[in-house]
Amino acid sequence: MSAKDIIKNSVYKALGGGTGLTSKTVIFILLMACLVGIYIFFVYKMSGKPAFYSKDLNITLCGMPVIVAAIMIAMQSNLLVSLGMVGALSIVRFRNAVKNPMDLLYLFWSISAGIIVGVGLYMLAVVLSVVMTVLLFAMGLIPNTKAPELLVLRGVFEESSYTVLYDAVRKHCKYYKEKARTTRNKETEIVIEIRTKEKDALLQDLGKMDFFAQINCICHDGECRV
Repeated sequence: MSAKDIIKNSVYKALGGGTGLTSKTVIFILLMACLVGIYIFFVYKMSGKPAFYSKDLNITLCGMPVIVAAIMIAMQSNLLVSLGMVGALSIVRFRNAVKNPMDLLYLFWSISAGIIVGVGLYMLAVVLSVVMTVLLFAMGLIPNTKAPELLVLRGVFEESSYTVLYDAVRKHCKYYKEKARTTRNKETEIVIEIRTKEKDALLQDLGKMDFFAQINCICHDGECRV
């Protein structure tokens, strides 16, 4: 048999289907993909923020490795199936808004794990899962810098009032910066960004000043860069 005949036979075999994968191997691959998906399910459930947690998304993450692994098996078994998969997946578009950027990380992790298991690299899939788990929980232990608070003051100010105001702010705040000042109908509103550990003492001192009509201290649980 010539080399040309060997190439033809290999091409015909690829087009017609058939791989070296036995039924036991296919079942083992899908079982491994299922275990990896369940592992990702529990990691996402434990590490996800309660405000953004979605059980439907978590179930999707669990099933994604199995589906992707099955696709990889099919693409290895038949050249025509591979071309059909590429064509089908290229025209599919998903338009579901992602609420939390971390969900994208889990989606890529789930898809990557399915591809890795599908080609038979089981140890790589295990190492990937362990490394991702350690990385996610280690990064979660790093505390965020507390965002500054906003001091919103409204009242009728005179020149001396500003001096008294900023003396009190300077006394109790390690950082302060005036962000806005608006005057309307002889009433002035001042917004000051502050960082302080003596908020109660500051508010008490401000409450003793009779030129304030309203005092608000606004804080939020947002994140801030260092």
